[in-house]
Amino acid sequence: MAKNLQQLRNIGIIAHIDAGKTTVSERILYFAGRTHKIGEVHDGTAVMDYLEEEQQRGITITSAATTLLWGDCQVNLIDTPGHVDFTIEVERSLRVLDGAVVVFDSVSGVEAQTETVWRQADRYHVPRLCFINKLDRIGADFAGSVASIQQRLHARPVLLQIPMGESETFAGQIDLITRRAFFYEHADVGTTMREEAIPAEYADAAEIARHDLLDAVAEFDDAMMEKYLADQHEAITADDIRRAVRNGTCTNAIQPVLCGSALKSMGIPKLLDAVVAYLPSPLEIPPVTGHESLRGTKELTRRPDASEPFAALVFKILSDQHGDLHFIRIYSGTLSSGARVLNSTQDKKENIARVWRMHAKTREKIDEAVAGEIVAVVGAKDSITGDTLCDTKHPIVLERLEFVEPVIAMSIEPRTNADKNALMHALETLRREDPSFRFRFDGETGQTVISGMGELHLEIIKNKLVRDMHLDVRVGKPKVSYKETVLGQARVEHEFIRQLGGRGQFAVVTLNVEAHTPQEGADAAETIVFRNELKSGVLSREYIAAVEQGVRDAATSGPLAGYPMLNVKVTLVDARSHPADSTDLAFQQAAALAFNEAVQKANPVFLEPIMRLTVTTPDPYLGSVTGDLNARRAEITEMETRGEIRVLHAHAPLAEMFGYSTQLRSISAGRAQYTMEPHSYAPAPQSVTDSILKYV
Repeated sequence: MAKNLQQLRNIGIIAHIDAGKTTVSERILYFAGRTHKIGEVHDGTAVMDYLEEEQQRGITITSAATTLLWGDCQVNLIDTPGHVDFTIEVERSLRVLDGAVVVFDSVSGVEAQTETVWRQADRYHVPRLCFINKLDRIGADFAGSVASIQQRLHARPVLLQIPMGESETFAGQIDLITRRAFFYEHADVGTTMREEAIPAEYADAAEIARHDLLDAVAEFDDAMMEKYLADQHEAITADDIRRAVRNGTCTNAIQPVLCGSALKSMGIPKLLDAVVAYLPSPLEIPPVTGHESLRGTKELTRRPDASEPFAALVFKILSDQHGDLHFIRIYSGTLSSGARVLNSTQDKKENIARVWRMHAKTREKIDEAVAGEIVAVVGAKDSITGDTLCDTKHPIVLERLEFVEPVIAMSIEPRTNADKNALMHALETLRREDPSFRFRFDGETGQTVISGMGELHLEIIKNKLVRDMHLDVRVGKPKVSYKETVLGQARVEHEFIRQLGGRGQFAVVTLNVEAHTPQEGADAAETIVFRNELKSGVLSREYIAAVEQGVRDAATSGPLAGYPMLNVKVTLVDARSHPADSTDLAFQQAAALAFNEAVQKANPVFLEPIMRLTVTTPDPYLGSVTGDLNARRAEITEMETRGEIRVLHAHAPLAEMFGYSTQLRSISAGRAQYTMEPHSYAPAPQSVTDSILKYV
């Protein structure tokens, strides 16, 4: 454990799929002495990709945590997936991290999923370093990659290194702070680093880049700014620059850029130096905030101090034969084995039997963990992802994680009736592990329907059931998860009055239902927006809450085909109650009935999920690719040229994208690639509406 919090770094490795995240992580483990043999993704021997599915496919599916030492610092490292189907793993990791290394493929620069993880890091205000990887590949373009960071991510990249050569001539990096060059012995797979003076052919480029560095970071340190303004550039020391870079990075004002080739182990030690030098410790992160209860309004803070009351967030759960492993980030206080804590989100007490420090799939038992650490615990029975664990005498509820809605579904059923209960138990286990996975029982068809973020996501779920949980199941074809909304507006008054002897039921509500367009910010995640416009005193707070609950319950099943409703604004404009007969239940019922009637009158329509699509294709196949996209109702929004490669950005309906991988390989002789992620929902055309209603 770190001697103090100043010597602790909680970081994640994030990037687009195949940018080299896990390869970077494996080299970090090797150079830090955490492993004694370099694991390779392509050989299925990567330590951080420990699941059988990950080793077979050569991709990261679940985030893996480990702890290592570099110098006098302890680094808690999380390697995250790059495939969009598993973006929830990135989301919940960034929620608890203090810093991140974003890896870029130097040939491709910023790619589709890079933009997604960058936005996620922005959402949680996570400081970042940029590592331009694969500079030894044919087509490597360091300057182009940096430019794409600036243009596509609207970031402020600041070069700390420049490469010596690119592609087959890549020999190492020049450190602009120390004005030294670093070369690598390829016979030792890059494990031997040689420091020399900057070669003459790179001297001018290094001085220009160093001047740009000083110009970019001087504003973040007063002492350096004085020397810079006085034109005393030679008096600016390496420590002055490092201090300014650290200040700018920790405040998210700049993103330092380093470079190398992880596969050849070039640049990894310097990257680790940068993690320690420039990314913040828990002490440099603002105190975490929360409330005294789930519905409380009083704001509380917890500082990263072992003497503060204990507070932690559950951000990941792994099922284990000896009990679920709950991964937690401790924000304040101390947690010991055998402690009794409060799950303030659910108002339940939990017993923590063991505390573990994780190294991918292996674990090390520890007696206690303190503020700032990321550990796994065993013993919690009721806690789920996003719950807060805290001191029983000092409750606090931290901000919960938000999870995106699944966009694809398919039916699943056991081959024998004897496996029905086992299937339900297995699905519940997977649901605890993965909040982006959902399942429900369809009473009309008698089938169980599972939902996820994409075809690969559901395929992985099925493989886990069959291979890991030994269940023999049949699955249907993947189907789109549609939503319903309204395009118009309607106002309805509804009475719910019942008299069945004794106390009756009385509630009258008037609701206005209309289309709603979410705005960036507070209501962006709200699918149903509820507003109360009653004058003070017309209805009690409890009855208003009951009206809202009735509306939200009714909105889970739309009028057209029972799909959940989206982007609807509901306003409570009038209500009447009875001093003796009104109840919460009466107002819930009245609100649900009023909502359903109003929706029917407000022009209900289906919404189909629209995907953000990026296709990379050699120029000769451009016509075939664009023609196929047009046939799939895709709208091409942008086209880039990168040498002989064309990059198409498009929006396409998910319903038209099934089987696209096979078709794209066919029309491009296997040379084109694509990535796809959820973008938005849009009204479905009449042909789609007719096809859905045909089966209702």
